[in-house]
Amino acid sequence: MSTTITPRGAPKPTGGEQPRLSPRNEQKARALGLTSATGLVIGSIIGTGVFTMPAVLAGAGTSSLLVLAVIAIGAMLLAVLFGQLTRRVPNADGGLYAYARHEFGDFAGYLAGWCYWIQAWAGNAAIVSAWVFYVEALFGITHPSAMTSWGIALVGLWVPAAVNLVGVRQMAWFQNLTVVLKFLPLLFVGVVGWFFVSSDHFGAFNASGGSLYSAIGIAAGVALFSFIGVEVAAITAKRVRNPGKNVGRASVLGTAASAILYLVVAAAVMGLVAHKTLVHDTAPFVTAFQTIFTGGAWAGKLVAALAVVSGIGALNGWVTAEVARAAANDGLFPRAFAWTDRKDSAWFGIVIAALLPSLLLLWSYTTKSGLTVFTYLVSLTVVTVAIPYFISALAQLAYLVSRRRRVQGWLLARDLSIAGAGVLFSMWVTFAAGFAAVYQALVAILAGLIIYPFLKARRERIGEVAEPVDNPLAKEPGKQPAATGT
Repeated sequence: MSTTITPRGAPKPTGGEQPRLSPRNEQKARALGLTSATGLVIGSIIGTGVFTMPAVLAGAGTSSLLVLAVIAIGAMLLAVLFGQLTRRVPNADGGLYAYARHEFGDFAGYLAGWCYWIQAWAGNAAIVSAWVFYVEALFGITHPSAMTSWGIALVGLWVPAAVNLVGVRQMAWFQNLTVVLKFLPLLFVGVVGWFFVSSDHFGAFNASGGSLYSAIGIAAGVALFSFIGVEVAAITAKRVRNPGKNVGRASVLGTAASAILYLVVAAAVMGLVAHKTLVHDTAPFVTAFQTIFTGGAWAGKLVAALAVVSGIGALNGWVTAEVARAAANDGLFPRAFAWTDRKDSAWFGIVIAALLPSLLLLWSYTTKSGLTVFTYLVSLTVVTVAIPYFISALAQLAYLVSRRRRVQGWLLARDLSIAGAGVLFSMWVTFAAGFAAVYQALVAILAGLIIYPFLKARRERIGEVAEPVDNPLAKEPGKQPAATGT
């Protein structure tokens, strides 16, 4: 997100109130066309977690493929929703944070921004935990201790942070290379892998050991986690040409393409690796490649190496830092997150974006092991991202039931259905994440709300927001406030 810094004491723009750029500068700023924006969505949705996803889905059984398809439909509805919101607030860069602030005010914007910031660094912890599995597979580390896994995770978190701190974010060629390396094994398994699939390898429809609802809950968390990134075009709306049309289109097309790839690849891996093996396999693509290239240990090492290198590119802590930086520039996050160095890097935010996942992973590795580390972090991330999704859906719903709306008839019914589906979808995935994840996410969210009164008081002191009038009579000479009692 990027925001405009206004003079001290002047009200800051909210929602769509943004300064006008010259036509030439606006054309330069909006560098992303529909194709580029769609590619950005696909690249953001498909991360390193996809290399571990088939093992988690297998734990639920083949029913997980249906759950993945349903989640994909829900994600596409969210994509349509974000497109509609962007048409109403086309120049408000920041997506979910901007929508909440535009419709419900600063507190809602802060809540959405805080939750999204938590999911960003918690999501990085989940991604790096999946990355660790492939590092261990690459170097043949079996039965690693908690400290060994944590030490590897620190490398995955702090190397990208160090790269950003020294100002090497302009290494676009490295980013492009890691994206290509990420898709190579996925496309290979999704196409060639199907020639080696065995129907005997697929598990039961419900392999959770419990009810079908339990199986759905297992699959739903990792499925939604896999689609986080659907909002990236909305977040970068100011860089997209004709955002009123292209943000929604890019979000839907990118989500649909990712969904097809997920379904084809996940089903292929389930058919390549025997179910009993897959449910405990922390690096399922290594086993899948070894099935295709029978007796070729080199194939497993190759895909592990590709996953490791592409994972470094995916673990960009500066993205997390920029989310906090934008809110801090608006006065809706602690000012330290807006501190920059000579290279204009938000160094404090970058350090925090690496430090917090490091601590979270230390706690996770010392209390859990294997795939449970990944699934726990996924659940925590899903809960915290579902809240900004929920608030965004409510923002659209508030508009549709107000007198400001410009849609009537069946278009109104359609839009109400989309907003209502977004509300219900966000609530369902939160519930499916499990009580432990909801409880821990709630604690983190409530801790953040303690900061808001101090931010608001500061903004009142410097004149950025008006002070509420508690009792008008008390400020007039000769008048006393009315007595109150029970």
